[in-house]
Amino acid sequence: MKRLVEVHYFVKSGCRDEFYRQINDKGIAAAARAETGNEKYDFFFSPTDPDELVLFEMWSSPEAVQSHMETAHYRELMELKKELVIETTFSRYDAEQI
Repeated sequence: MKRLVEVHYFVKSGCRDEFYRQINDKGIAAAARAETGNEKYDFFFSPTDPDELVLFEMWSSPEAVQSHMETAHYRELMELKKELVIETTFSRYDAEQI
């Protein structure tokens, strides 16, 4: 069963663009998209909160999500979050037909 992950990053005031830039410049997003089992890894800017960045990820299975969380680029994201992110919320959904 596929797994959809919805992530909301609430960054320090005025740091959303910097956080997004570093995710891309450090190759974190590209590495996640290249992982086996990744089907979607797309960021969106909140239209109502200038300090919120939203990520939608689609994985081929819950096991693919777990593997993703064990990668070097995921650990690099966790370090970047320590610098720029105040709060992160996650929602996970099983997706039968997406």
